[in-house]
Amino acid sequence: MTNRIALSGVITNGPIRKQSPAGIPHCHFVIEHRSEQLEAALPRQVYCRLPVVISGQGSQSKTQHLALGSNIKVSGFLAYQTSRNGAGKLVLHADDIIDI
Repeated sequence: MTNRIALSGVITNGPIRKQSPAGIPHCHFVIEHRSEQLEAALPRQVYCRLPVVISGQGSQSKTQHLALGSNIKVSGFLAYQTSRNGAGKLVLHADDIIDI
């Protein structure tokens, strides 16, 4: 099964860097994407906001340059997460981040 996404945009929340009790570093932020796409041969304005997390020892070097307002392209997989209050959301679990 395929679960891959690449999205470019601007960091609008975060980045927040944390470490799990097991010592695994995590970086959380929100990316906002705006573009014009073709749908049914007609132009359509597209907007989305998506929470992103990148984890692991290699994540520190990939996120050290990130700041609020950074223009980036991020790729990874989507997963559904449920918060403690029961609210669910899709989260992009990144494995690659590049400046654009």
